[in-house]
Amino acid sequence: MHDMTVSALSSALAAGEFSSVELTQHLIDRVKTMDGDYNAFLTLCEEHALQQASNADKARAAGQVHPLCGIPVAHKDIFCTNGIRTSCGSKMLDNFVPPYNATMIDKFDSAGAVMLGKTNMDEFAMGASNETSFYGPVRNPWNTGCVPGGSSGGSAAAVAARLAPAATGTDTGGSIRQPAALCGISGMKPTYGRVSRYGMIAFASSLDQAGPMARSVEDLALLLELMSGHDPRDSTSIDADVPKYSASLNNSIEGLRIGVPKEYFSEGLNPGTAACVEQAINEYQKLGANISELSLPHSPLSVPAYYVVAPAEASTNLSRFDGVRYGHRCDNPTDLNDMYTRTRSEGFGDEVKRRILVGTYSLSAGYYDAYYRKAQKIRRLIQQDFVEAFKSVDLLIGPTSPSPAFPLGAKTSDPVAMYLEDIYTIAANLAGLPALSMPAGLVDDKPVGVQLIGNYLCEAQLLNAAHQFQCATDWHQQQPVQGDMV
Repeated sequence: MHDMTVSALSSALAAGEFSSVELTQHLIDRVKTMDGDYNAFLTLCEEHALQQASNADKARAAGQVHPLCGIPVAHKDIFCTNGIRTSCGSKMLDNFVPPYNATMIDKFDSAGAVMLGKTNMDEFAMGASNETSFYGPVRNPWNTGCVPGGSSGGSAAAVAARLAPAATGTDTGGSIRQPAALCGISGMKPTYGRVSRYGMIAFASSLDQAGPMARSVEDLALLLELMSGHDPRDSTSIDADVPKYSASLNNSIEGLRIGVPKEYFSEGLNPGTAACVEQAINEYQKLGANISELSLPHSPLSVPAYYVVAPAEASTNLSRFDGVRYGHRCDNPTDLNDMYTRTRSEGFGDEVKRRILVGTYSLSAGYYDAYYRKAQKIRRLIQQDFVEAFKSVDLLIGPTSPSPAFPLGAKTSDPVAMYLEDIYTIAANLAGLPALSMPAGLVDDKPVGVQLIGNYLCEAQLLNAAHQFQCATDWHQQQPVQGDMV
């Protein structure tokens, strides 16, 4: 059962081959047995999951037809879950139990899906390797000495290790796509505002977006159909119809115009990764797509612009964690200032502190114009590059990450080197565009992902193009050697 995709599990449940309770129990047993090697889960919702599974079996027996009814899904521990701890990978929220659900969690519940558990993540979603979690690093199922990528590394590792058929993640600068690439699965960041952010603990509000992670693009389409939609509780939510993404997956891509940004093949790209992307481009040519090179001239500025904008928003969002209302509070403070200082010093890890300091500095008097305002101007130029590009092409293709998974600890002492892991993914967040990553090869027995970027609200076209690639290749069917997974 654990080797089946979401769509295959849905068909099997509909045919009565097994029950949701049996499926859920099987996955719970796998998590208990195997997750000690990966540290992918922070909370295993055993009792809650089995009750939901039982309810799903009854709903199917009564004629419930939603394809995700009874399907176990793991959720990144950044989404508020009523009565279930939501830590955001931080000591600051180690004891936080929300009194409400995120809108996205409500959507899964309404469909009859099963919440298997909450997955590990970089603290407050700040990281590219899943090494900043208060609960320890996640390990890549393909090589447990390597990182899984971040910040949604727990979700990616859970899916790659066959502990869950699908998971949710969030993507602020590549945090769904980059771990998907490093763990050999598929992951998608939809258009900013396509999925509600209500109940998702904020890192950088103008960049954060939730999305699905699974082994196939077909599964991404099923998950995104459920996750998307307007939410009046989220002021940034887009009020637009949600297409049935799964209905257009098998459309021909003959004549599809795909652009190759020349800036994505510059110094710093691993040669093996570049070769895998070139092979993917050749595959699209065989499928009838028209390939052309183009330029995104301001894309090299995406990393410095992002690392001003995102920390600035983080500084503002994380100011609420002060020990007064909820979360960690230091012991025996002598006065209010001592409580604030020690609570935040104890509750936040080094990377979060670093970004708060950078963000506060860039927003401070005398530096706002020099840094934050200038970064926002560059952000607009980056967005305009994409607007111009999509006048001549339908999609863009390139690498997801500069290289395959790197060893644990290899870049923790060099924040700039770590930040550059997101060099190909950040621009889509700055522009608010939809993008996905899917497996496209192996380098040194580790997965490599190829990234597709689409125009606003063109998720259906992205998913169609990616699905056609997966129909012609089998990279998404590869999995870690079983000896590395037990």
